[in-house]
Amino acid sequence: MSARAALDQPQRDVLESEHLTRETGQHQNPTSAEARSGNPRHVDDLDMSPSDDGYIIYQPDRDRVHFLNPTAVLILELCNGENSPEQIVDLVKQAYSLPAAPVTEVHEALKQLKADCLLL
Repeated sequence: MSARAALDQPQRDVLESEHLTRETGQHQNPTSAEARSGNPRHVDDLDMSPSDDGYIIYQPDRDRVHFLNPTAVLILELCNGENSPEQIVDLVKQAYSLPAAPVTEVHEALKQLKADCLLL
């Protein structure tokens, strides 16, 4: 199975994540050395709960709910400020025993997570 085929559904789920939101206008700014390093880092205080077909991620400071599949949550959890995007690609490849690195898919997921204010 190709990396693209293996990640098609998870990536589509990331790109189609649903939101229930009441915007508060608050934005978190990176202040740690990890955030300034250029490595992706998820925002603090995320409440992650498994659901039937993925995970429900709640951001209390923004009163926002995200529905993510397991692959998107794996990528989110790997965004700890210590892993570079390239390392995250390699870790996802290893986690799913993919024959090729899912470079495009992981980078698109990172862009979407950033757009959804889940990454600093």
